[in-house]
Amino acid sequence: MNQFTYIRPSNQQAAIDAVSKDAQARFIAGGTNLLDLMKSGVIAPEKLVDINRLPLKEIQLNGNILHIGALALNSDVAAHQQVKKNFPLLSQALLAGASQQLRNMATVGGNMMQRTRCGYFYDTAMPCNKRQPGSGCGAIGGINRMHAIFGASDQCIAVHPSDMCIALVALDATVLVSGPKGNRHIPFADFHRLPGNTPDKDNNLSKGELITAVELPTSPYQHHVHYLKVRDRASYAFALVSVAAALDLSNNTIRSARLAMGGVAHKPWRLYEAENALAGKTATEENFRIAANVAVQNAKPHKHNTFKVDLAVNSIIIALKKAATV
Repeated sequence: MNQFTYIRPSNQQAAIDAVSKDAQARFIAGGTNLLDLMKSGVIAPEKLVDINRLPLKEIQLNGNILHIGALALNSDVAAHQQVKKNFPLLSQALLAGASQQLRNMATVGGNMMQRTRCGYFYDTAMPCNKRQPGSGCGAIGGINRMHAIFGASDQCIAVHPSDMCIALVALDATVLVSGPKGNRHIPFADFHRLPGNTPDKDNNLSKGELITAVELPTSPYQHHVHYLKVRDRASYAFALVSVAAALDLSNNTIRSARLAMGGVAHKPWRLYEAENALAGKTATEENFRIAANVAVQNAKPHKHNTFKVDLAVNSIIIALKKAATV
């Protein structure tokens, strides 16, 4: 690990100024991903700006909006009574991620900023356009079992690793950020990026912008929800495929649905067409299968991950069936 400067500002503007004015500076909170990247030599920031003194840990329901501060711990969010009552899908997704020890350190903002776990990204001896633009993508012609089947490009086929973010995109969350040019709100679906020709850019934050909170509108998705994570081992493993499913049911008729997937794209993957296919239908396995097939109609697997297409279909069906029977 390279030598670096460490500072701990006591106010938000000082933290933003420190990062915006230094090209080699990074924010750090829990550090559960950033420090791994530094130890592996994937990144080498010259300055770390610790934001843990900032008052960004609140979790509170304001009218019909749940406000979650960026420094709220994943474990605290998952266990919060308002989250469990009004947003159980988010609680389930958080509890599916990492380990208890990591959830006790990881923050909401940090979870959103974590980078892919692609083996070629972490191996500095291998080509990776995300780590070193223009060097190539080792995964495209290599072992790509864990990689994307949606939204990839000829530059990168890595997948986004978060579980929390899959629930947040399904629940129409909004990201609050503050930066050198002021404050702005970003719809969660627009926060992360597809790789395109710039796979090194994971999100749409500008230099020096700091995530301050995530907000979720209350919704009818408080009962019939399920987060399904399919992985190689039962705990502490990233998803091959995950599904966030939420249904608004009336006498077994689906008034509306929310569906998103993880482990399949460079960003949390919202299944809008499958949601539309479910609206107004009866909650039956046949209709769930129709929607699942709609969800994968544009999938483009690679040599070692063709199984993900069938796995995605079956996972969507199972998640919807479990959500419908809660």
